[in-house]
Amino acid sequence: MVADRRKAPLVDASGVGVVLCHGFTGSPVSMRPWADALTAAGHTVRLPTLPGHGGSVAEANLSAWPDWFAVVERAYLDLTEQCRSVFVFGLSMGGALALRIAEVHDPAGLVLVNPAVASSDRRLLLLPFLRRVRASSRGIAGDIARPGVSEAGLARTPHHALASMLRLWSVVRGDLGEVTAPILIFRSEQDHVVGPESADIIRANVSSSVVTTTVLTRSFHVATLDYEADEIFAASLAFIDRYAAPLPNVRSA
Repeated sequence: MVADRRKAPLVDASGVGVVLCHGFTGSPVSMRPWADALTAAGHTVRLPTLPGHGGSVAEANLSAWPDWFAVVERAYLDLTEQCRSVFVFGLSMGGALALRIAEVHDPAGLVLVNPAVASSDRRLLLLPFLRRVRASSRGIAGDIARPGVSEAGLARTPHHALASMLRLWSVVRGDLGEVTAPILIFRSEQDHVVGPESADIIRANVSSSVVTTTVLTRSFHVATLDYEADEIFAASLAFIDRYAAPLPNVRSA
């Protein structure tokens, strides 16, 4: 059973914890199959709903990036109290939150799927004006190649929350040099939400000695629900096996 922010698992079977961070205007639905794969492998998972998500545009516009980060950080710190190694995995803006955790804490590693820390979309230059006259615009959720799949995200993009996400990006970009954890990045060739510049910025600026990028050829932005999801899950389990702290030696009497 996947844990959310309201209920912790009763048993830590492996000593490895993973925090999963969904994306902007998305929901835990986008990460649940990944969470299921991790728990099936014996890992302890936290899959929080970010504040302002999973409800209405009005609720989203009342939230800001420090609220989102606080929930992820609480989940991370909770796992550090019971697990020998804690990883943070993120999709889209969830990748920015994962990177922020790595800037201020010391996770065992990061797995980022189509992470977002920047955008070359010039329409964002109009946001300071738009947010004063309109609460939202056309939504970005649901960029999935596989037919009949939904991430249960908001139908529209909340402008005040979007402006806060841009501030998060700025903070994360400014401190990328503080990131030393191993990183595995998945980037979709066809992504209609996040461009390739974000992955390029991450690779160029983190201090991590290990940054591996895998290009997905059949999946769109929400790749955790798309054709190559199983490949992401398998690679992330191998990543955990490689970078988790070893089990302590137990000497028999």
